[in-house]
Amino acid sequence: MSKHCILLGAPVDEGQRRPGCLMGPAAYRVAGLAETLGALGHSVEDRGDVKPAPGRGETCANNAVHHLPEVIAWTEALAGATSAAMSDGFPIIMGGDHALALGSVAGVAAHAKATGRPLFVIWLDAHSDFHTLTTTQSGNLHGTPMAYAAGLPGFDPFPPFPAPIPSGNICMFGIRSVDPAEHAALEATDVEVNDMRVLDERGIVAPLREFLDRVRAVNGMLHVSLDVDFLDPSIAPAVGTTVPGGTTFREAHLVMELLHESGLVTSLDLVELNPFLDDRGRTAKLMVDLVGSLMGRKVFDRPTRSF
Repeated sequence: MSKHCILLGAPVDEGQRRPGCLMGPAAYRVAGLAETLGALGHSVEDRGDVKPAPGRGETCANNAVHHLPEVIAWTEALAGATSAAMSDGFPIIMGGDHALALGSVAGVAAHAKATGRPLFVIWLDAHSDFHTLTTTQSGNLHGTPMAYAAGLPGFDPFPPFPAPIPSGNICMFGIRSVDPAEHAALEATDVEVNDMRVLDERGIVAPLREFLDRVRAVNGMLHVSLDVDFLDPSIAPAVGTTVPGGTTFREAHLVMELLHESGLVTSLDLVELNPFLDDRGRTAKLMVDLVGSLMGRKVFDRPTRSF
């Protein structure tokens, strides 16, 4: 089934300390994201890059936290832009670091609440991103979106999350780097954590299909947040938070194809692409290729490459 894909650029660079993610939206455009979607029969509307308001000087008790006003401004702007796009089609938020999900997931959650449907999130990432403003030691706010979405305390002065997602509706997939504070917080929830040990033992298909069956059973909406570091750094070097042992090319495409076949995905984040660290656009092209699989391209449709 064809979709109306709405591209939203989110050049967020403030959620971590390694500059370059702000170039991500441009890299996706140059790598042919719109053309890939169009070739698969989808209509495409590029709404350009979201522009946040100036920060208002907010502070918090944790002195490690940096760029708080800017990230709050991004959260508010992206929540509004994503919610509006949800009403009109299938939003694809092109990042930008993972702090963008503070806003994108909030916007999706607001839309889901308005339509009376439960929201589920699949977090394709090496990290759980389950810190709060009080637990983060690095101060990098790209490590906080899932705790915010799950409604954990410790996010003042952020705007209240519009409809906290029940922790049992969150599936983390490919996890392999979790801080002690995050681990303790996750232990107190029903978040489904499929780390690489689980995927090595059970494979990709079984745990993913089990989660998708739960989404389908309640007519849920499914937001996919795809971090470059979900992939092994040997195939996707353009990320500032590399963790060895990520998914392979074939495993990542299998995840995308299963998500497509489910027919459940209603929105997508593409995050942590840092083109400054890439090798001739290799990672950007791979991410676009994965979006192609998520949106309907089959394994036998893939063209031969010269490298």
